Amino acid sequence: MRGNVSVPTPYSALSHLDCPRCGTWYDADRVQGTCSCGSPLLARYDLRHVADQASPREIAGRPADLWRYHELLPVRQAAHVVSLGERMTPLLPMPRLGRALGVPNLLMKDEGLLPTGTFKARGAAVGVSRAAELGVAAIAMPTNGNAGAAWSVYAARAGMRSLIAMPVAAPPVTRAECAAAGAELHLVDGGIGDAGTLVAELLEQRPGYQNVATLTEPYRIEGKKTMGLEIAEQLGWRMPGVIVYPAGGGVGIIGIYKALRELLELGWVTGDLPRLVAVQAAGCAPIVTAFQAGATHSEPWPDPKTVAFGLTVPEPLGDFLILEALYATGGTAVAVTDEALLADQLAVARLEGSLICPEGAACFAAVRHLRASGWLAEDDEVVVLNTGTGLVYPETMATTPAGDAPIPAGRPRSRRRSGGAETRG
Repeated sequence: MRGNVSVPTPYSALSHLDCPRCGTWYDADRVQGTCSCGSPLLARYDLRHVADQASPREIAGRPADLWRYHELLPVRQAAHVVSLGERMTPLLPMPRLGRALGVPNLLMKDEGLLPTGTFKARGAAVGVSRAAELGVAAIAMPTNGNAGAAWSVYAARAGMRSLIAMPVAAPPVTRAECAAAGAELHLVDGGIGDAGTLVAELLEQRPGYQNVATLTEPYRIEGKKTMGLEIAEQLGWRMPGVIVYPAGGGVGIIGIYKALRELLELGWVTGDLPRLVAVQAAGCAPIVTAFQAGATHSEPWPDPKTVAFGLTVPEPLGDFLILEALYATGGTAVAVTDEALLADQLAVARLEGSLICPEGAACFAAVRHLRASGWLAEDDEVVVLNTGTGLVYPETMATTPAGDAPIPAGRPRSRRRSGGAETRG
């Protein structure tokens, strides 16, 4: 109370934006892109205020969705939240697969249950909500598919226009989602860099659009960091030993690292940060190459190719942030072949009944490699991020019918004898 006037509790503790490279501060209540030095901007919070207004016990009583952590998210007012019901995703024990890999304490964070079927819904929910709150009427982005699907759907939910450019080789279902949501969809005969060039050219004649390409606005990270918040809460407000994440643009690993550092500063978790593992495909591994060289930046990857289409990011804007997270946590970076990740995509389905995306499968292939090399120990608690449902990528899962050919329509069902009586199945 202030006098006789009730002062509402702020929904968000957002303080400002800052540049992790040069330290420049920016006003969080204006539409912002990247820093003048070219770096992504990061959202910062008044963590003292968060500690005064929330606690793990209080959060436990809130609805089990992404917005339960609203003090640590950038949307100022609850009325401005744009939601499609993005619930907490399960942290599943993987006992049979864990035994097969030699890592019995294996867990999978299954993001395939989110709206649009991938973890991209997290970044879209928060990014679109904040953009709408700041008065943005239209968004534009290049995408490898899943992010475009998520942002176009959330933009439609918010009543915003969207312009999406993606490679023609992107998963067809993501193209269909964009079109169904009313996005202005452009296909390019090339990669995500070519899509980015097209978006930049189109926006020269499109005033009022915000370019929300990966890490060119500061709030996609904030949505993705809720993966880290959920993992800590689901483990009883503690951290696992290792988190394995498929890194294309790497926003998720940057966000998870940011989230866990915020929780440490709040005192909601204690101890060492988990070792973070960035997983890439052998056909597009700029972060792995940089990490192995001890570099702080990556070099563009020539001719990127992999069936894990979300990993075809040859030049991630946040490369230095990904590498910082790996070095700071004693983590590592691993590249796996398409053959290895496809084999583990089937292994996860057959041993655990989970139909996962190829990017998630790459993480299990990485766990297999890291256990064989001795980097992972048998008693390590390992959380793998499966970033989407395998239903987005049906072409990666071959089907083998039991018979040589389809049974003709109208053919009588086989008859069998049981106890001397003829039965029809």
